[in-house]
Amino acid sequence: MELAAKLDHFGAKVDQYGKLAWIILMVLGFILFWPLGLVILAYLIWSGRMGFWRHCGPGRWHYTAPNESRAPRHAGPSSGNHAFDEYREETLRRLEEEQEAFKEFLERLRQAKDKAEFDQFMADRGRRQGMGPDAGEGAVS
Repeated sequence: MELAAKLDHFGAKVDQYGKLAWIILMVLGFILFWPLGLVILAYLIWSGRMGFWRHCGPGRWHYTAPNESRAPRHAGPSSGNHAFDEYREETLRRLEEEQEAFKEFLERLRQAKDKAEFDQFMADRGRRQGMGPDAGEGAVS
């Protein structure tokens, strides 16, 4: 068996255990002989096994400003079935609208919490100023 076929066979066996097995193998490679760990890391990036290139950039929960425009994420290739493609487009559009509505809800929730905290601060401040030893200094007699 040639080397490429052996590596593919070995990679398929490790893939059965998932990404954790690749990470453990890479760490052991660095511990035992650092060039081996580097080769494993390069292989993982080059082969796409860790999904590194697909997930670059902001993550799933990355906050974006409400007025920031984004290209539609669902402008992918056609499945070949027109009815399914229309269903997928409609479903994804609806989910994006729900996501925007949820982001707006979270923003309103944050603003309400901020306002409540500020009101509490002002009330505490007013009580402290009213009870302090200098409470009568600002009064005109």
